[in-house]
Amino acid sequence: MDTIMPLPTHFYTTQQLKQGEQDAASERGLELFHLMERAGQAVFTIAFAQYPTSHHWLICCGGGNNGGDGYIVAVLARHMGIDVTVWQLGDPEKLPADAHRAYQQWKELGGAVYAPQSEVPESTDVIIDALFGIGLKEALRPQVVPLVELLNQSGKPIVAVDVPSGLCADTGQVMGTCIKAQHTVSLIGLKQGLVTGQARCYVGTLHYAGLGVEEVFAQHNTPSLVSIDGKLRHSLLPPRQACTHKGQNGKALIVGGNEGMGGALILCASACARSGAGLSAAMTHPDNVTAMLTITPEVMSTSWNKQHLFEERIEWCDALALGPGLGRDAQAQQIMQRLSSLKVPKVWDADALYFLAHNPSYDAQRIITPHPVEAARLLGCEVEEVEQDRFAAIRQLQQRYGGVVVLKGAGTLVDDGKEIAVCLQGNPGMASGGMGDVLTGIIVALLAQKIPLADAAKLGVWLHSSAADLNTKSHGQRGLLASDLLPHLRELLN
Repeated sequence: MDTIMPLPTHFYTTQQLKQGEQDAASERGLELFHLMERAGQAVFTIAFAQYPTSHHWLICCGGGNNGGDGYIVAVLARHMGIDVTVWQLGDPEKLPADAHRAYQQWKELGGAVYAPQSEVPESTDVIIDALFGIGLKEALRPQVVPLVELLNQSGKPIVAVDVPSGLCADTGQVMGTCIKAQHTVSLIGLKQGLVTGQARCYVGTLHYAGLGVEEVFAQHNTPSLVSIDGKLRHSLLPPRQACTHKGQNGKALIVGGNEGMGGALILCASACARSGAGLSAAMTHPDNVTAMLTITPEVMSTSWNKQHLFEERIEWCDALALGPGLGRDAQAQQIMQRLSSLKVPKVWDADALYFLAHNPSYDAQRIITPHPVEAARLLGCEVEEVEQDRFAAIRQLQQRYGGVVVLKGAGTLVDDGKEIAVCLQGNPGMASGGMGDVLTGIIVALLAQKIPLADAAKLGVWLHSSAADLNTKSHGQRGLLASDLLPHLRELLN
């Protein structure tokens, strides 16, 4: 039976996994020990596929069933002629029944078990992290921290069983310290905490093994998280009619770019035009109009001081983007007051979120796109609280402000009040100025094309991150500019 599978699009909580594992095994007529054997087989298969020339594995086992998985891996590796060293945290005789059974199999092969040592054996090629599983909810005990640090500092590749030890599988929070794995093998169901926030620095490449019970498990459990599927663009953006004209492809208005901040507006407007809006217009500080007309002549750019034109554009647009480079002065505040109640689909970012935090409102037709600092301001909390549980933070934001929330960062989340979605695309090169402005431009273009709020947010995030991945694939991550994404948008949209 092939238990190694492509990554599913659904993720679950640890509570669902704990109960669901037992229920699925029972429905399949399997002993839990047989699931443990399948788990060990899956981890071994993936680890060996990644490191086929390795000769010596160090397998670190904890005191729970995760440790039992480790012993199964040890047995299989020994059968393949690999030298195996097992380090056991705690007394192996006190392991739970199934894990103890796996330990006995290892002992019957003549396998030795050692307490963790002060140095990783020099000949080690691969480390298997089977210390702690999905049950970890608090910081690692002080006596365990040196072991985790030793493994991380060894320079040896680490394959984590189910979840890197020290990572909360529900939130992605690092519980004090954490194994930094090159590969993580998630079992039965993907854990939601593996794909956002701090987790992205520790999970490495994520693999999945359903162990033959994934279908039964999925039938009885509603996902707590889904990943954004790029195929969404095919249904949302069908081929255009041969007789279509620009007015039918949406009219987007972008308002921003205060004195000295025209670059944000240029990036946003350029992304909007590149993302398929039939007509794009910008209202900005008069200092920026010449630059806008020069750099983005496709965008109809006008000074926001021309009140009659401003009002005409407000009546004209199908969708509004508000905030990139808007500033926080008195004029920006007046613009916010005028546009806050506009009854069209809208996306707010940057300085618009600053004003929203100081004058909260609920709007079902609005997308907000905060990064963690902006999210903390909107929630009245510290940034650390947002990053400790991004799922709780985005749900609070959606409930407080309505519409759709895009919580940016590693593993960007999108919440429409019905479900939370995660973007698995993107890379660290995106941590540079102007990226959020490009995202806002993409989203407002999709809104102008009559794509519903939630779909526009999800597809916009996917296009944004995928464009960055396309560029860095050939040019590398360091030095990536927000404007580098623009040429790839057209390719992805078509």
